Amino acid sequence: MSVKVGIDFGTSNSGVAVYDGQRVRLLPLDPKNVLPEVVKTVLYVTKDYRAYIGQEAVETYYRDNVNRQRRFVKQWAGEIDVRGADMFYVRDIYVYVDELKPGRLLQYLKTALRKDGYRGTYIFERFYSVGDLAQTYLSLLKRRAEDVLGEKIDAATLGRPVKFSDSPEGDRNAEETLRQAAYEAGFKQVDFELEPIAAALDYEQSITQPQNVLIFDFGGGTLDIAIMRLGDSRNRKVYASGGVDIAGSDFDRAIIEKRMLTHFGLGRVKHHPEILEMIRAIPDWMALPELGTPLNKNILEKAIDSGIAPVQLKALEGLIYNDLAFTFYNRVEAGKIALSDAGATTISLEDKDISLWELYTRHQFESDIQHYLVDVEKVLLDTITASGLESGSIDAVVKTGGSSNIPLFTQMLARIFGAEKVKVSSAFSSVVAGLAIKAFHNNPVVE
Repeated sequence: MSVKVGIDFGTSNSGVAVYDGQRVRLLPLDPKNVLPEVVKTVLYVTKDYRAYIGQEAVETYYRDNVNRQRRFVKQWAGEIDVRGADMFYVRDIYVYVDELKPGRLLQYLKTALRKDGYRGTYIFERFYSVGDLAQTYLSLLKRRAEDVLGEKIDAATLGRPVKFSDSPEGDRNAEETLRQAAYEAGFKQVDFELEPIAAALDYEQSITQPQNVLIFDFGGGTLDIAIMRLGDSRNRKVYASGGVDIAGSDFDRAIIEKRMLTHFGLGRVKHHPEILEMIRAIPDWMALPELGTPLNKNILEKAIDSGIAPVQLKALEGLIYNDLAFTFYNRVEAGKIALSDAGATTISLEDKDISLWELYTRHQFESDIQHYLVDVEKVLLDTITASGLESGSIDAVVKTGGSSNIPLFTQMLARIFGAEKVKVSSAFSSVVAGLAIKAFHNNPVVE
C-alpha cells in the first residue's frame, strides 16, 4: 500500500506529514535541525552534482566554502556576431570562473516560481530550470520521508499560495511547473490545496461547533488569507481568499537596505558606480554570489589602497569573497525574529575582514516595514469585503507562519477584530498538518 502525504514546500522551510483519520504525524526528516520536523528550503549542489537539502546542505556548504581559497581561470563561454556598417566578424567570449568552487547553495527556491523572467541558473556546466531546482529538492524530501515511514510514497497534496502571480497565466504556469517537478520527483498522484485553507483544516480539528474563521498565513514568501465556515465538514464553505506577495524575505531585505549597507560603504563611496552597484546588490540573494569575479576584486582592492572607505570596503570584499553572504542573511533574519519578543536586538557578524555590529530596535523595524503594513491591511480588508461578512462576524482569526508573530501585524489584527479573537497556531506545522488531512480525504489509496 502506498502512503498519502501532505507536503508544505515553503519559501524558508518545508515539511511532510501523514494523517490516519485520527491523528496527524509530522515526519522528523531533518534530525540535524533544532526542529527535526522542519527542513530548511535550501539546496546545495556540489561540483560532482551531489545534492543536499536542509541542515545538511547548510553544514556542507559551510564546510566546503567559507574562507576557502579561490583560483580564477579564463574559460571560453561562446561567441557573438559583431556587425556594423560594412563589417562583420565573430568574436570569442571568455569569462573567469573559480575552478576551486566546490558547490553552489540556493535558497528561496519557491520564490523562483514567482519571479517574473527568472528561468533558472547554471550550476557549473549544467543549466537547472526553476522546475529542475524544485524537482531536485522534492525528490530528496520524498526519499527522506520514505526512509522514515519505511514505505513507498506515490501520492501527495502540495500547498500553494493563493497567488503565485498577479497574472492568471503566470499563476497557472507556476503551479504547472511545481506539478511537473513533483511528478519528476517520483510522485504518481499530485494535487494542490491553498495554504491558508490547509491551515484552516488543521484548526478545524480543535473546535467543537461551527465558526467563521479567518486564516492569516504570513510566512517567508507570501501573505495568504482565507475566510471559511468551519466546524461542520458537510457544510464547510470558503467565503473568500486573498493574498499578496509580501512576507518575511521582504522584511529581511528592508532591514539590509535601511540599516546594514552603511557597514559596506554606502554613504562613503560617492563616485564609483561599479562599487555602488556591488553594495546595492547585497540584499539580493541571487545577485550577490555572482559578484565574486577577479574584476570586482581588483576594483575593490584599488579603492581600498586609495583610502576610499577601507574598513567598509574590506568588509564588502570579505562578504563576497569569503562566502559569508548566507551567514549574513541568517544573522539579519535572526535579528528580525528576536524582535517579536524583545524591544531591541543586535545584528552582528565577526570574521577575518568583517566586524559588524548593529543595535536594532523594534521601533526601528516597525518604521522600516511600515509601508508594508498598509498593503497588508488593504488585502485583509479587501478579502473581508469579498467574503460578504462584517469583521464582527468573524469568530476567530488564526495566525500561522513565522511572519504572523511580528507584533506590528498582531496589533493590526487585534485592532480590527479584537484581541480575544486572535488565535496562535503552530507557525511551522499547521499548513503541512492540514495538507496531510486533505491528502487523506482526497487521494485514493494506491495498492
